Amino acid sequence: MKTLIKTYVMASLLMVAFTTEASAQTRRSTSNNKTTTVRRTTVNRVPSNRVVYKTPTRKVVSVRTVPNNRVVIKHNGQNYYYANNRYYVQSRGHYVVIPPRVGFRINVLPANFVRVSFSNFNYFFVEGIFYIQNQNQYEVVEPAIGTVVYQLPDDYEKVVIDGLTYYEYANILYEKIQINGTRAYEVVGIIDME
Repeated sequence: MKTLIKTYVMASLLMVAFTTEASAQTRRSTSNNKTTTVRRTTVNRVPSNRVVYKTPTRKVVSVRTVPNNRVVIKHNGQNYYYANNRYYVQSRGHYVVIPPRVGFRINVLPANFVRVSFSNFNYFFVEGIFYIQNQNQYEVVEPAIGTVVYQLPDDYEKVVIDGLTYYEYANILYEKIQINGTRAYEVVGIIDME
């Protein structure tokens, strides 16, 4: 009789476990007196046609001239202008502010960089752009999934992918998280432009 009851109870528990939708999007972990709350989603690389921007049009910042202290960077046959921690391209007689492309290199980091370490990577993070040191220069790179930063540039955008809201800047997707009660942003994916 006891065996029959045990079998019935175990079968019922397994059935409930398999049929119940688990809400395991939130994880709390405690280590080294740090409490981290993370909502885990799987995004990684996402085609641009799956991304829906909350605001239909993006405000384009342009200027008539680029400061004299600019540096001209040739990348894929096009001139980019770097001045005052911003990148510009020339368009219709104006210079349009753009995020730098992966592969851009500069000789000196802007003064307001932040060091970010994650999984054997040492990044220099400035205004939403990740750099690594490559010989005597600093190269723009895509960050590893899971990298955490504490601030995004003012012109980030909110996007929706499969019903979930993320933050995007320079084709990098972030998810808002809490670390020790402080707001942070974790890299969860990269938008593949088509």
